[in-house]
Amino acid sequence: MATRLIHDIVYDAPLAEVSAMLGDPSFREDVCTYQRVLRSSVRVDDRGGGTRTVVVEQVQPAKGIPSFAKKFVGNEIDIVQREEWTTEDAAELHVTIPGKPGEMLGTIALAESGGLTTETVDVTIKVHLPLVGGKIEGLIADLLRKALDAENAVGRDYLSR
Repeated sequence: MATRLIHDIVYDAPLAEVSAMLGDPSFREDVCTYQRVLRSSVRVDDRGGGTRTVVVEQVQPAKGIPSFAKKFVGNEIDIVQREEWTTEDAAELHVTIPGKPGEMLGTIALAESGGLTTETVDVTIKVHLPLVGGKIEGLIADLLRKALDAENAVGRDYLSR
């Protein structure tokens, strides 16, 4: 079984500004700080013309996670998010939890209309555990929605400067 999540984030800025923000390590660090992660590191390999690799590694506390899931992740959750931007407006997304049986694969797309830019994150969440995999996928989808809402809040502030 797999769970699909499609989530739109709208920014009041042109696509070029949103793309530049998503490639700025300080923006990614601000998002981690906003989410109160325990530890994080950000690497951006910018190849020019909007092409780049973004890797965000973070460790989050496992607070608020149901007991059936906590026994699989422990007290901390290590998350590695890798984005391969092939153009200014499109990326492949791969998120893993090292040492745990699951991953998220998908895309990020930016589209501008009327001065607004919409970032669409489309991912499939797969947890390879019998019986509880679907429940954990739903939990991960909820956590991802919250993380994307945090990114949007930080992004709106970033773009207003």
